[in-house]
Amino acid sequence: MQESTDRDNLLVELRHGLRREEAIRSILEVIQKSREDEGPVFEAILTQAAELCAASQASLQLANAERTQFKIAYYWGFEETAFSVGGSAPLNSGRPIPEVIRTGNTINIADLIDTDLYREKDPVIKHVVEIEGVRSWLIVPLMNGPLAIGAIALSRKEVRPFVKTEIQLLESFAAQAVIAIENVRQFREVQERLERERANGEILSVISWSRDDEKPVFDVILSNASQLCNASVAALVLLDGARTELTIAALQGSFRNFAVGTSRFPLDGDFGACAAVRETRIVHRRSTRDIQNVEARRNLEDDGVRTVLWVPLMKAAEAIGVLGLFRSFESPFSDSEIALVETFAAQAVIAIENVRQFRALADRTAEVEALNASLETRVSEQVDEIERMGRLKRFLPAAVADTVISSGSDKMLSSHRALLGVLFCDIRGFTAFCETAEPEETIEVLQTYHQEMGKLINAHGAGVDHRMGDGIMVLFNDPLPCDDPAGDAVRLAIAMRTRMTELCRSWKRMGYRLGFGVGVSLGYATVGMVGFEGRFDYTASGTAINLASRLCDEAVDGEILLSPRAAIAVEDDFQVESRGELSLKGLREPIEVFRLASGYST
Repeated sequence: MQESTDRDNLLVELRHGLRREEAIRSILEVIQKSREDEGPVFEAILTQAAELCAASQASLQLANAERTQFKIAYYWGFEETAFSVGGSAPLNSGRPIPEVIRTGNTINIADLIDTDLYREKDPVIKHVVEIEGVRSWLIVPLMNGPLAIGAIALSRKEVRPFVKTEIQLLESFAAQAVIAIENVRQFREVQERLERERANGEILSVISWSRDDEKPVFDVILSNASQLCNASVAALVLLDGARTELTIAALQGSFRNFAVGTSRFPLDGDFGACAAVRETRIVHRRSTRDIQNVEARRNLEDDGVRTVLWVPLMKAAEAIGVLGLFRSFESPFSDSEIALVETFAAQAVIAIENVRQFRALADRTAEVEALNASLETRVSEQVDEIERMGRLKRFLPAAVADTVISSGSDKMLSSHRALLGVLFCDIRGFTAFCETAEPEETIEVLQTYHQEMGKLINAHGAGVDHRMGDGIMVLFNDPLPCDDPAGDAVRLAIAMRTRMTELCRSWKRMGYRLGFGVGVSLGYATVGMVGFEGRFDYTASGTAINLASRLCDEAVDGEILLSPRAAIAVEDDFQVESRGELSLKGLREPIEVFRLASGYST
């Protein structure tokens, strides 16, 4: 009999497990299909959670960005509720749902009647118990990183506390809700970025062909601004030549109390637009209740306005007008929306300036045509230059790209001869170390090595450096000219050796037996850009390069070897000594090699 009971219990548990897996799978399928809207995912989660946990009601709440309020985003099974979808409440009320969102901790209430909030006759909790009939209540946070962005709540109309497996199931559903929210947020960000790029392209296109009239530009700016910033009305207001009065120049939407061309405002008046121009600052009225001027507030509220944004049109250090957006509901404009409106304001100024210049030259037709051709050429050249500099920044070392940009010419990128101080260095024993060390240890050593050597290379003003595993090549005197390329290379070598001595000492305590060697040469080499589109590099080749590389190979731990020419160039500043003649790979004849002694010459 007991065996039969155990088997039945096992079958019940198995069926529950399969049902939960099926529910999770179905929710994941909805997530994949709902890139633009979390609603279907919320509906699927609450329906499945209520069914699997035998709940009579389910709801999903989300906190606002400022974490001061939360709203009901979706609910299931409510006949009457204290809040409807979209309704908001403060996060600091101390009630269970806002507490879960505020603290990120799950709350499992066996019976709401036994809580202090009910005994103290909290109106919301009293409504939940006496009107909605809720007794047992489970609330799980929606965790996105360390913060809860919302909560899922399940309730029962009888006293039957939720058990551990139900809590775990709801937590997994909460994680899926967060995934859905993030997916939609990312999708909307991409769509918003694309829409803003489209709007900017449209405005620039209108600017390009509307050279003798600002009105088409104003219209497309206001249309895009109101659409992308969810504003019911948008206005562009300009300051007169005497800088005493503002006039509405363009309007998207309609006002009963204001009109294009006829509505005027003295610059010294107590209006938001006037303050924005007069003080060259953004004026953001999150609520028309904040407007002190009674007449301005009444006129705006009569037109249904509840939130106002004024952004000045800046030409040099002065404002020549203002771009205004008006919402029919109280909702502050976000930082990204304000930044977008600032971009639109700058484009309006460009249009105004273009038209002013065009009209000023209207009587000089031939000169205008020549100017237009010149402007088009310059714009094309600037676009080409921007694209070219962008490619340089992506495909060339920073020092090379910066030098090309500052010189205004890329002739230096073509193949040419240059006298170079060349430094090669690498880690002694690194190959053997890699054969025995864990990959993580190898990467950590290599990362530390390149980070520390990179700091020294930058500090010593090298022109170019190339990294190849544990090997580094550094060039002095091209593209950044220097007076003493060999001396600069030796000074960098000494600094590298000093730092590597410290690093090798610390690595030795961890069982890594590593060293460091350097080779320095001075000579002419061929320098220039090699590669193909998308894979360019700025490098050098020649005997001086090969010689420094071979000297590095010959150097023992802590040794800095110099070519004859490099040794002669630095012997007045550094102590050098002969290491004898060596036959080096790639060189026909043996050469005398010099070693850098420990101190400066006297």
